[in-house]
Amino acid sequence: MDIQKQIDQRPMTSTQLLIILMCFILNMLDGMDVVVASYVAPRIMEEWGVRAQSFGMVFSAALIGMATGAMFISPFTDVIGRRKMVLLSIMVVSSGMLLTALATNVPQLIGLRLYTGLGIGAMLASLTSLAAEYSSDKRRNLVIGFVLGGYPVGATLTGVLAAKLIPEYGWASMFIAGGLISTVLFPVIFVLLPESLQFLLHKRPPGALHETNRILKKLDYELLDSLPDLADKDSKQGDGSVAGNIRSLMTQHMRNATIKLWASFFMAFFTLYFLMSWIPKIAEDSGLTQAQGAYSGAIFNFGSFFGIVTLGYISSTFGLRRSILLFMVLSAVLMILFGNIQLGVIFYMLVFLAFYPIIWYATMYRYYKKDFRW
Repeated sequence: MDIQKQIDQRPMTSTQLLIILMCFILNMLDGMDVVVASYVAPRIMEEWGVRAQSFGMVFSAALIGMATGAMFISPFTDVIGRRKMVLLSIMVVSSGMLLTALATNVPQLIGLRLYTGLGIGAMLASLTSLAAEYSSDKRRNLVIGFVLGGYPVGATLTGVLAAKLIPEYGWASMFIAGGLISTVLFPVIFVLLPESLQFLLHKRPPGALHETNRILKKLDYELLDSLPDLADKDSKQGDGSVAGNIRSLMTQHMRNATIKLWASFFMAFFTLYFLMSWIPKIAEDSGLTQAQGAYSGAIFNFGSFFGIVTLGYISSTFGLRRSILLFMVLSAVLMILFGNIQLGVIFYMLVFLAFYPIIWYATMYRYYKKDFRW
């Protein structure tokens, strides 16, 4: 019995929808954890007498941690499983957020943001993969876009929360709130999030058959008497190591597309995180109140969600390559206007539509390489 083929072809069940919803919520948590520093930065700079130049490392630390976690920790999902990696990541994020509330100087902030970023980076890849695996082939594009949309939604809610909490309770309240939310989510995810069926069927940890049947029962699928034999091609492919995957991307057929994708992905993320980190501070320096600065950041991230949806809609007609080019040109024009014209809140609602398409593109490329031509 080909389980993945059944998932691809059969209508999605309530269990699958619940799994996707949990991945969406966890992506919201990641969005909250990444951008929280941008909302507390103005208050910390004021209280500690820190210059903006010195605080840049605090923003960078979380991103360095994310990159490190994604590159060097996330691959261990092939050893321990996606579910365990997600649970361990939540523990890291929760402890990192709560400890950050106790920080008293910039070096401590940098170290704790780096530590928290490790958990975020290790978790992100597992969430998208789990959602894609448990979605039908017909709905997979929509599911991936929905899960990725959790990130800007979480960042948006963080801005709204910051506008309420920081003026009343101080900057530490944001990290306490984030840590408590992560802690509350842990037992929910522990109970409800299943292991990857692909991991169980291919890696076969102890109890794999029992766990597989437990998941199949929830999906209302036929149970297995024994684990199916691995195909010869699977046994010859090795363990799916990071080095092996990178080598496959650097073959003569894939090299050109891979380098272009990496370059565009890096530049887009560089721009995205720069704006996400500094918009609240820039807004305050422009004369807005602290609450208005937080709302400006929230609006920016809220627009990112609509950027994903808009790209998904128009790309079905014009193709991803042309759609992304349009969005990138639009974002360049809007950033130039941002530096020269004061357009208020409406301008923020325009500017963010341009930045999240590259996330959609990278994910689609990961799962549907055959559909892309450069």
